[in-house]
Amino acid sequence: MLSRTADHLFWMARYTERAENTARMLDVSLQTSLLPQSEASVELLWRGMLGICELQPQYDARYPSLAPRSVLDFMTRDPSNPSSIASCLHAARENARAVRGTLTTEVWETINATWLEMKQRIANVEHDPGQFFEWVKYRSHLSRGVTVGTMLRDEALYFSRLGTFLERADNTARILDVRYHALAGQGATAEDHDGGRSIDFYHWTAILRSVSAFEVYRKVYSDTITPARVAELLILRADMPRSLASCMNDVVANLAQVGNAYSRETERRAGLLQADLQYGRIDVILHQGLHAYLTTFLQRVNDLADRVSRDFLVPLAAA
Repeated sequence: MLSRTADHLFWMARYTERAENTARMLDVSLQTSLLPQSEASVELLWRGMLGICELQPQYDARYPSLAPRSVLDFMTRDPSNPSSIASCLHAARENARAVRGTLTTEVWETINATWLEMKQRIANVEHDPGQFFEWVKYRSHLSRGVTVGTMLRDEALYFSRLGTFLERADNTARILDVRYHALAGQGATAEDHDGGRSIDFYHWTAILRSVSAFEVYRKVYSDTITPARVAELLILRADMPRSLASCMNDVVANLAQVGNAYSRETERRAGLLQADLQYGRIDVILHQGLHAYLTTFLQRVNDLADRVSRDFLVPLAAA
């Protein structure tokens, strides 16, 4: 497969997944901001989300002050923000259009229809942001299902899946880290956060719902929601679809399908990260510190994404 074609498929999937995960992150931040707390805590929550997305400087350059409505506008439809939902869905559609002949008709029509409908829905997002976020998640699920259900099991599918799971791993880690920043902003100690006390029940419930894991948590643990168990579910449980372990299993599997003589080091690093998650223990992670662990994980995932670009795709500088 031509590297340019693989590049478009990889980024088509990444941008679709990124739009969904941005919607999830905004949804959990919005729900959490509505809970009883001080205005300072709410502001720190939104600043934490912008900081973790590495968008604080861009936001400050566009808006005079921090307000939930402004953050929602910036993260949903601001064209100057390449990670806004509108920008992501537009980029996914343009990448799909560039490789229209490689996709099935169903995949193209799903992605194109999402973009066209989004332009209508996003105009009134401030009236019911929760409904808009649910629509974004639904369209992402539909796109992913149509891709798996209609495309040939060849490199085109493997590169798109590789993009999906690298992006999902990155965003699951960031959503967990949003919660860390919220705790830090409210003055919680490391012991409160890492020791597993059952604190801030509704905040952690919002985290679980943001990654469609609330019912899964109840089925797996059948007990009170605690930070340690939430972290274990979303980091180490390979049977949880959006966990870091599950994402890395899929990254390794898809890398093996497209591997070549130049990608052995990339496959080795992916395998090491997969092994760390497979044999990791939550008590060790929490003793190290959740924020430190997630920061290191994000660095390793971003390194993998860069290496995939060098080994298979159009180099990022050229793109």
